[in-house]
Amino acid sequence: MQHGSTSGNSVGPDTDTYVWRDGSLIPSIEASLHVLTHSLHMGGAVFEGIRAYDGRVFLAEEHFRRLDRSARILGYALPWTMQDLLTATEAVLWASGLRDAYIRPLAWRGSESVSVAAQKCRIHTAIAAWDWPVDRALGEGGGGLRLVLSDWRRPAPDTAPTASKCSGLYMTGTLSRAAAARSGHDDALMLDSHGNVAETTVTNIVLVREGTLVSPVPTCFLDSLTKRHVFALAMREGLNVSESTITLEDLDRAEEVFVTGTSVEIRPVISLDRQGQRSEWPVGPVTKAMIAAFRASTRECAST
Repeated sequence: MQHGSTSGNSVGPDTDTYVWRDGSLIPSIEASLHVLTHSLHMGGAVFEGIRAYDGRVFLAEEHFRRLDRSARILGYALPWTMQDLLTATEAVLWASGLRDAYIRPLAWRGSESVSVAAQKCRIHTAIAAWDWPVDRALGEGGGGLRLVLSDWRRPAPDTAPTASKCSGLYMTGTLSRAAAARSGHDDALMLDSHGNVAETTVTNIVLVREGTLVSPVPTCFLDSLTKRHVFALAMREGLNVSESTITLEDLDRAEEVFVTGTSVEIRPVISLDRQGQRSEWPVGPVTKAMIAAFRASTRECAST
């Protein structure tokens, strides 16, 4: 059997990779679900996006802690320890012949009940990995992103479990990204319920102003682990970092703008279209320095 993906074009495991599910390694082509799986109907799955660099899993503990926290917010506990999940991840990488990979841990309620309460559902856990180069994750070619303002907004934190990485919360992102693609953009900028800047469909947004990296306070969207890592790198480089409420006018006045997340690492934003108005930013020295620092940190991860 030939291991690993060779094309890098697909977004998901190829048929020659393996998936870990509920304690066993199985060929990804056999990783099927019952049609009455509760989380398929009610959106109650939780997941993570993680990367491996040269066989080393990046920010593994942080991601698995958040997966556990997301599940608990949704009312269930993972049936595996963090060490179990890390060992399983390493097994998936080895069995699939992957060194640099995108990794997707997932937990969900099973098919024992379709009742909304889901009290009798078994909790399942799986881990998949595949070859998904960063330059294919958001916009072809790895250049600056062209955003468009979404018609959808992120829900207020008292209307949805916004602190969890819950599958049901990604539908507005799916709708927004599809609309952005139809209009010739790479991604969409989403506002919060008050009309302030929140995030893109899958990444946190960061502004550069007078030597400071500024991002919105993650009250209604996921607090990015990658952004936390980027902020730590920025402070190591002598830059200041902060979180605050950001308006569209604040965004217009930014010197540089970039997004950050596991799938894209760091990607500059070069424009935002909204209601007949276009804002533009250069790919400036701070963004370039942070991209270089981030890539160096992944090599540090791979060498440890």
